[in-house]
Amino acid sequence: MAGAGLLGRVRAIRVLLDPVQMALLLVLLTILVVFILYPLLQVLAVAFTADGRVSLIHLRNFFARPLFREALAASLLSGVLAVVFGSLVGLPLAYFSVRFQFRGRLLLQTLGILPLVIPPFVGAVAFQQVLGRSGMVNLLLQEHFGVTIPFMEGLAGVVLVQTLHYFPFIMLNTAAALANLDPSLEEMAQNMGCHGFRLFRRVTLPLVLPGYVAGALLVFIRVVDDLGTPLMLNYTKLLAPQAYLRITTVGLNDVDGYVICVIMVVLSLLALWGARRYLSLGEYATVQRGTTGASLARPVRGWRLLLVWVVSGSLLALALLPHLGIAVLSFARIWSFSVLPVQWTAGNYGEILFRTPHFVKNTLLYSLLAAGIDVLLGAAIAFLLVRGKVVGRSVLDAIATMPLAIPGVVLAVGYLRVFHGWDFPGLGQPLTASWLILVVAYSMRRLPYTVRACDAAMRQIHASLEEAAMNLGSNRRRTFFKVTFPLMLGGLVAGGLIAFITSSVELSSTIMLVPRMEMGPLAYGIYIYMQSAVGRGPGAALGVVAILLVLAGTVALNRIFSRGTGTAFKL
Repeated sequence: MAGAGLLGRVRAIRVLLDPVQMALLLVLLTILVVFILYPLLQVLAVAFTADGRVSLIHLRNFFARPLFREALAASLLSGVLAVVFGSLVGLPLAYFSVRFQFRGRLLLQTLGILPLVIPPFVGAVAFQQVLGRSGMVNLLLQEHFGVTIPFMEGLAGVVLVQTLHYFPFIMLNTAAALANLDPSLEEMAQNMGCHGFRLFRRVTLPLVLPGYVAGALLVFIRVVDDLGTPLMLNYTKLLAPQAYLRITTVGLNDVDGYVICVIMVVLSLLALWGARRYLSLGEYATVQRGTTGASLARPVRGWRLLLVWVVSGSLLALALLPHLGIAVLSFARIWSFSVLPVQWTAGNYGEILFRTPHFVKNTLLYSLLAAGIDVLLGAAIAFLLVRGKVVGRSVLDAIATMPLAIPGVVLAVGYLRVFHGWDFPGLGQPLTASWLILVVAYSMRRLPYTVRACDAAMRQIHASLEEAAMNLGSNRRRTFFKVTFPLMLGGLVAGGLIAFITSSVELSSTIMLVPRMEMGPLAYGIYIYMQSAVGRGPGAALGVVAILLVLAGTVALNRIFSRGTGTAFKL
């Protein structure tokens, strides 16, 4: 018995020290440490050292500056307000789309997702054209009532744009939780006399709270990370714009920019910790799962159906204004101080397709390369996490997931700090002087999405299928490519599409890392064009191209999941 136990321990040690898996683990760890962990540590090192020693003096100086305190308070306020107002929009839409059965429900669900298709900084420009000081709505109000409303002034404009762009995260996560809820719990509460809003507040909402909190957390983190919207609206009293301005105007040696980056990371981590801590205080599981909430959606007719459409239409009308505004602006030659454009033209599309086609070409190149890199890294990391037995997998998973809590501005500052001063091996120039820096930034920023997608796909493949192939004489490499890879292909494609979609409209890191204008992608082109009134038409045309790219990727992603070849994943 002792000999058998010793033999078992020896075999376990051999598995833990598998040379192939160890080599793969070391390669992956090296890549992630160089491009994720080390740049982040450099940012932390600058923020917390003075005269070669660990010091908190820079942090104290941050809180001593009224401008920085105001930026911190405004960032927190914008995140909280976006969650609150996003909840007012997202929760009713989620409830209507899951709990009510009526003609047009699919249309309601589709329209609710559309705000995610337009990048937030593009939406900011469209809102300015429609709701700005001299926009369509205020011109009509001035003409008929003699008043104007400052919809887009200051922080209010930023919160409005961010709320109406990010609320689908709350809607989608809450709708998923509602669809999986056991309706018998609500039926028991109704039998005991609990109805209406009290039923929703005391029973339904607590049970769907994990889904709601996940959506609210995503909204808060995205708002704190958002750089493009404040810059487009010329409101810089937020953390992300302050970090950008300090690094780009004062220089890479400005300590305040690094401290702001650290504050942004801390806010994201605190949001993640707070959500998990809050959810751990309660019990949200149900004992049984028979029919689900989605299968018991009740028909609604008459005045109730009218009320559903009035409420839903009112909520969605404002959220879909940017799509209309950006489409109209893309065909406008002159649109200033008028309800509609004074002159129309299709030349804006000729400008971006023939005079400056590099913006679209660069976007396709960078995003496709980043998606390909993420698929390869995500598949390898998922393989080690699910099938691997070597030590160090938890460290690999932690570093690969880290970009979820690292704002794009912070990662960009870390890259400028690490790669700006020395020639990168094989390039003969600094990595920040090449367009490859954008591919690296995009792939690292979106890596957690592909890792989660590939991980979920791998876990749905039973190990017995691979064991059967190996028992029939197939080696590990052949088994992976003939059995494992085809079975997880849906998850790979889904993760790659998510990386492509999000990379194609990435602005936070792009605006800081573009070496030269001709190397700029689509998001950078929109930002450059929108800085002048003359270029707003071509900028809007680029915005339409961005919407089409995101829409095409979203449709492809939905088709993958609808055919059952993809794998859903959790962030």
